[in-house]
Amino acid sequence: MYRPGLNDFDAVVAIARRGSFRAAALDLGISTTALSNMVAKLEADLGVRLFNRTTRSVSLTGAGQTFVDGIAGPLADIHGAMDAARSQQETPSGTLRINTFATAAREILSPLVLAFLRRYPEVHVDLVTEGRLVDIVAEGFDLGVRAGNLVPSDMIAVPLGRPQRSAVVGSPLYFETHDRPANPADLVAHPCIRVRLPNGALYRWHFEKGGETAQVEVAGPITLDEPSLARIAVMEGVGLGYLMEANVRADIEEGRLIRVLEDWTPSLSDLCLYYPGRRHASAALKAFVALARDLRRR
Repeated sequence: MYRPGLNDFDAVVAIARRGSFRAAALDLGISTTALSNMVAKLEADLGVRLFNRTTRSVSLTGAGQTFVDGIAGPLADIHGAMDAARSQQETPSGTLRINTFATAAREILSPLVLAFLRRYPEVHVDLVTEGRLVDIVAEGFDLGVRAGNLVPSDMIAVPLGRPQRSAVVGSPLYFETHDRPANPADLVAHPCIRVRLPNGALYRWHFEKGGETAQVEVAGPITLDEPSLARIAVMEGVGLGYLMEANVRADIEEGRLIRVLEDWTPSLSDLCLYYPGRRHASAALKAFVALARDLRRR
């Protein structure tokens, strides 16, 4: 006899939260087919349809909304009780889900994430990178890593001691036929690689020096939405790029790229690890935060 369980309820809440079977399946670490089968069995057991499904959208039915409203609170209490039990573990285990952006992931992967896994082999880390800023609680993450100024005020933040900075760069090939800009105003005479943000807006290059600030909306032959692609375009001599220093540090040091306007690009906020102030953090989360604080002190 079929008996719905915790995984079935988590599946329904995940689909309702994400508005997509595919996105919910990715969050839960299962296939879309498996998720669909779970929901179909639950709907058959309940005798009602929980979701309206088309090729383009997923939404709760009236019965589905009533069901989610009824289980969300008790489900949160159950997971809270499970977190409380896990917090008593002596050996960290289970899965830690971390949300960040690609540049930060490269910064923390070796010194923090991989060091943690070597120390605690019973923990699995699910590291998700994306440009948009997400609500880590609503989307099922344990931790986030962002620049300090982007950390929500209701989160506990742990500075990682890795200040971020931007860099304006061009290739040696590019500077064979172009003068180096001496100030941000000179950029109007240069083709630049434009980058589109996750929200669709074009990124404006920010500069600051001696209390003077400037926001420059550059022009150029190509617009990209991924910094790694912008780096390739700069390397090919297409134009100047405004990239995170961490992504091009080796290129600058080894002469593949030339940095300009360095005195106009001050340090930005440090990277911060952040997480909600839960009463009962798992042993794995506590161990990860402790390692992050230890690395910060070194």
